[in-house]
Amino acid sequence: MHFLCYNVYMKTSEQITQIIEKNGSVTAKELYSSLTINKRAVFKQLASLIDKEIITKTGKPPKVFYSLANKRKNIQSIQDTVDDKTISFIEKSFEYITPRGEKLTGWLGFITWSKERDMDINKTSERYIKTIKKYDRYKKDGLIDGTYKLKASFDEVGLDKMFYLDFYSIEIFGKTKLGQLLLYAKQSQNRQMINEVADIAKPQVEKIIQKYKVDGVGFIPPTVKRELQFMNQFRERLSLNLKEVDLVKLKTQVTIAQKTLTKIEDRIINAKETIEVNTQGAFTNILLIDDAVGSGATLNEIAKKIRQKNLCKGIIIGLAVTGSFKGFEVISEI
Repeated sequence: MHFLCYNVYMKTSEQITQIIEKNGSVTAKELYSSLTINKRAVFKQLASLIDKEIITKTGKPPKVFYSLANKRKNIQSIQDTVDDKTISFIEKSFEYITPRGEKLTGWLGFITWSKERDMDINKTSERYIKTIKKYDRYKKDGLIDGTYKLKASFDEVGLDKMFYLDFYSIEIFGKTKLGQLLLYAKQSQNRQMINEVADIAKPQVEKIIQKYKVDGVGFIPPTVKRELQFMNQFRERLSLNLKEVDLVKLKTQVTIAQKTLTKIEDRIINAKETIEVNTQGAFTNILLIDDAVGSGATLNEIAKKIRQKNLCKGIIIGLAVTGSFKGFEVISEI
């Protein structure tokens, strides 16, 4: 790529933004090969422009591209029309991962999401807060009790309690903040995002352990093979000082992921026939942890197997990072 020479009296940062604006996106190498400053100085300028939210970078070394952060233009003027209380609420609760893979948190993410859909910021922010508050009414001490779904879905219930931290998605606005993080943490096998999910979950996990005097924990094994398994990293990050209930995903001729099954009967069969409990001894109260709950079939079938093996003297609790709002609902993306 060939760049024109720039006025030596123009600030380097201005030269960089003009080059990027003219070419759409560029690499650092393309920048320092066309400017009169060294490589280190270019990276210093790029870091400063990113901090000021003038440009963004995408990709990973050695293939990193820089482009203008057009979505950030006029944000201050938009912000001036919205009260601080609204902005503060959205800053804490909203997350948007763009189609290009940018992770935009809070107010910036909300403005970007709204503008991409040609939605009025003021009206949309009011509607968002009302919607979040409506769903927050289902939370008690930071947990959503989904136990009622078990009796409505299954003839035989193995779990005594089932909780999740948040709903996976809500109307109009789609995936919640935690839903976004969970989905893309798994799909991108992003260790940092998995750790972020675990850090959000840990206080609630510890609260359940203390409240119900849990002395055993089981993590639902993954079906789809990945280089970095969400649940393995999630378990490591939680670092719970509890004896584990060993849950084994059996190898089958054809691997069938729960998320591909749309009938609750099929999900029950899948969970019953492909996951085994490989633990001896006895526990008082057990906590089973999953990433997402649609029907609760996996957690329920494992709980039933634990009871059949007389491994639990007390209660078995299921906990998922996210769950569906309705009774039986397929969360097929995760």
